[in-house]
Amino acid sequence: LQLVESGGASVQPGGSLRLSCTASGDKLDYYSIAWVRQSSSNQRTGVGCIASIGNYTHYGDSGKGRFTISRDKSKNMVFLQMNNLQPEDTGVYYCATDFPRETHTCTVTTGYFHWGQGTQVTVSS
Repeated sequence: LQLVESGGASVQPGGSLRLSCTASGDKLDYYSIAWVRQSSSNQRTGVGCIASIGNYTHYGDSGKGRFTISRDKSKNMVFLQMNNLQPEDTGVYYCATDFPRETHTCTVTTGYFHWGQGTQVTVSS
């Protein structure tokens, strides 16, 4: 399984971005997918996750109410919509996962087996 993130950019505070995670090598149908942010000091923060079955999502404190994770299984993609971005959201955003498992729930951590290469998000005025 290979994961590739895209959509990162520099935006002003209050702006929005939509990040994409495209998978190849396997179908994402039975993978729960997480988004993890890594700051310039290499601190990792779990942003949120989406379960492999259904549309269950779970968010870390930093993204609650502002971020939305969704998936399009027909395109083998997962998305992270980020609204009202703030400077503290700056970092490299990774999509990540472990192994396929049918589950209706997910929790977000910072340790996964599969990682993409990351996409940079910078929020600054």
